[in-house]
Amino acid sequence: MPSAIYPALFFTVAMLVTNAYFLMGGLPLLVLKHETSLDARFVRGFFNVYYKAAIITAVGASASYALWGRFTFALGAAALILVALLLRRRLLPAMQELSNQPHGPDDRAIRSFRRVHMAALSLNLVQLVVVVWGITQLSL
Repeated sequence: MPSAIYPALFFTVAMLVTNAYFLMGGLPLLVLKHETSLDARFVRGFFNVYYKAAIITAVGASASYALWGRFTFALGAAALILVALLLRRRLLPAMQELSNQPHGPDDRAIRSFRRVHMAALSLNLVQLVVVVWGITQLSL
Protein backbone atom coordinates (compact mmCIF):
# COMPACT_ATOMS: atom_id res chain seq x y z
CA MET A 1 0.00 0.00 0.00
CA PRO A 2 1.62 3.28 -1.10
CA SER A 3 2.11 6.02 1.42
CA ALA A 4 0.02 8.44 -0.71
CA ILE A 5 -3.09 6.73 0.62
CA TYR A 6 -2.74 8.54 3.95
CA PRO A 7 -2.91 12.10 2.61
CA ALA A 8 -5.70 10.97 0.25
CA LEU A 9 -7.68 9.69 3.21
CA PHE A 10 -6.98 12.86 5.19
CA PHE A 11 -8.06 15.19 2.39
CA THR A 12 -11.12 13.09 1.59
CA VAL A 13 -12.28 13.39 5.19
CA ALA A 14 -11.37 17.10 5.14
CA MET A 15 -13.53 17.61 2.02
CA LEU A 16 -16.46 15.84 3.64
CA VAL A 17 -16.10 17.75 6.91
CA THR A 18 -15.72 21.08 5.11
CA ASN A 19 -18.86 20.56 3.05
CA ALA A 20 -20.93 19.21 5.94
CA TYR A 21 -19.74 21.84 8.42
CA PHE A 22 -20.49 24.78 6.15
CA LEU A 23 -23.81 23.31 5.07
CA MET A 24 -24.92 22.91 8.67
CA GLY A 25 -23.44 26.29 9.60
CA GLY A 26 -25.09 28.09 6.69
CA LEU A 27 -28.60 26.83 7.36
CA PRO A 28 -29.08 28.75 10.62
CA LEU A 29 -27.89 31.92 8.88
CA LEU A 30 -31.13 31.87 6.90
CA VAL A 31 -32.80 33.02 10.12
CA LEU A 32 -31.05 36.37 9.75
CA LYS A 33 -33.31 39.00 8.25
CA HIS A 34 -30.47 40.15 5.93
CA GLU A 35 -31.79 43.68 6.30
CA THR A 36 -28.57 45.20 7.61
CA SER A 37 -25.25 45.38 5.88
CA LEU A 38 -23.68 43.55 8.83
CA ASP A 39 -25.90 40.48 8.20
CA ALA A 40 -25.02 40.46 4.52
CA ARG A 41 -21.33 41.00 5.19
CA PHE A 42 -21.28 38.12 7.69
CA VAL A 43 -23.02 35.71 5.30
CA ARG A 44 -20.74 36.76 2.44
CA GLY A 45 -17.68 36.28 4.65
CA PHE A 46 -18.97 32.89 5.76
CA PHE A 47 -19.23 31.70 2.15
CA ASN A 48 -15.87 33.24 1.27
CA VAL A 49 -14.23 31.15 4.00
CA TYR A 50 -16.15 28.08 2.83
CA TYR A 51 -15.03 28.43 -0.78
CA LYS A 52 -11.42 28.94 0.26
CA ALA A 53 -11.54 25.85 2.51
CA ALA A 54 -13.25 23.82 -0.21
CA ILE A 55 -10.58 24.82 -2.73
CA ILE A 56 -7.70 23.99 -0.37
CA THR A 57 -9.08 20.58 0.60
CA ALA A 58 -9.92 19.70 -3.01
CA VAL A 59 -6.42 20.69 -4.17
CA GLY A 60 -4.92 18.46 -1.48
CA ALA A 61 -7.25 15.61 -2.39
CA SER A 62 -6.58 15.93 -6.10
CA ALA A 63 -2.81 15.98 -5.63
CA SER A 64 -2.78 13.08 -3.18
CA TYR A 65 -5.06 10.96 -5.40
CA ALA A 66 -2.82 11.67 -8.38
CA LEU A 67 0.26 10.64 -6.38
CA TRP A 68 -1.58 7.49 -5.30
CA GLY A 69 -2.41 6.71 -8.93
CA ARG A 70 -6.19 7.08 -8.54
CA PHE A 71 -6.73 9.42 -11.44
CA THR A 72 -10.53 9.16 -11.47
CA PHE A 73 -10.62 10.49 -7.92
CA ALA A 74 -8.02 13.13 -8.79
CA LEU A 75 -10.17 14.36 -11.69
CA GLY A 76 -13.24 14.39 -9.46
CA ALA A 77 -11.46 16.50 -6.86
CA ALA A 78 -10.15 18.78 -9.63
CA ALA A 79 -13.74 19.25 -10.80
CA LEU A 80 -14.66 20.32 -7.26
CA ILE A 81 -11.85 22.89 -7.37
CA LEU A 82 -13.29 24.35 -10.56
CA VAL A 83 -16.83 24.38 -9.17
CA ALA A 84 -15.73 26.14 -5.98
CA LEU A 85 -13.76 28.72 -7.97
CA LEU A 86 -16.70 29.36 -10.27
CA LEU A 87 -19.21 29.65 -7.42
CA ARG A 88 -16.91 31.94 -5.47
CA ARG A 89 -16.48 34.15 -8.52
CA ARG A 90 -20.23 34.29 -9.24
CA LEU A 91 -22.07 34.16 -5.92
CA LEU A 92 -19.93 36.42 -3.73
CA PRO A 93 -20.13 39.41 -6.11
CA ALA A 94 -23.89 38.83 -6.44
CA MET A 95 -24.21 38.93 -2.66
CA GLN A 96 -22.09 42.09 -2.54
CA GLU A 97 -24.19 43.80 -5.18
CA LEU A 98 -27.47 42.88 -3.49
CA SER A 99 -26.27 44.00 -0.07
CA ASN A 100 -25.32 47.40 -1.49
CA GLN A 101 -28.81 48.03 -2.89
CA PRO A 102 -31.08 50.24 -0.82
CA HIS A 103 -33.79 48.39 1.08
CA GLY A 104 -37.24 49.69 0.33
CA PRO A 105 -40.68 48.71 1.50
CA ASP A 106 -40.90 45.75 -0.89
CA ASP A 107 -37.47 44.39 0.18
CA ARG A 108 -36.76 42.94 -3.26
CA ALA A 109 -33.00 43.08 -2.63
CA ILE A 110 -33.38 41.17 0.63
CA ARG A 111 -35.44 38.43 -1.04
CA SER A 112 -32.88 38.19 -3.84
CA PHE A 113 -30.03 37.98 -1.31
CA ARG A 114 -31.85 35.17 0.50
CA ARG A 115 -32.32 33.35 -2.82
CA VAL A 116 -28.60 33.59 -3.54
CA HIS A 117 -27.92 32.33 -0.01
CA MET A 118 -30.29 29.39 -0.56
CA ALA A 119 -28.70 28.65 -3.93
CA ALA A 120 -25.24 28.58 -2.34
CA LEU A 121 -26.44 26.17 0.34
CA SER A 122 -28.21 23.98 -2.22
CA LEU A 123 -25.08 23.78 -4.35
CA ASN A 124 -23.08 22.92 -1.22
CA LEU A 125 -25.49 20.05 -0.57
CA VAL A 126 -25.13 18.85 -4.15
CA GLN A 127 -21.34 18.88 -3.79
CA LEU A 128 -21.56 16.90 -0.56
CA VAL A 129 -23.87 14.32 -2.15
CA VAL A 130 -21.60 14.00 -5.20
CA VAL A 131 -18.51 13.49 -3.04
CA VAL A 132 -20.21 10.85 -0.90
CA TRP A 133 -21.67 9.14 -3.96
CA GLY A 134 -18.30 9.19 -5.72
CA ILE A 135 -16.55 7.66 -2.74
CA THR A 136 -19.12 4.88 -2.38
CA GLN A 137 -19.52 4.07 -6.08
CA LEU A 138 -15.99 4.17 -7.40
CA SER A 139 -13.90 1.23 -6.34
CA LEU A 140 -10.70 1.90 -4.51
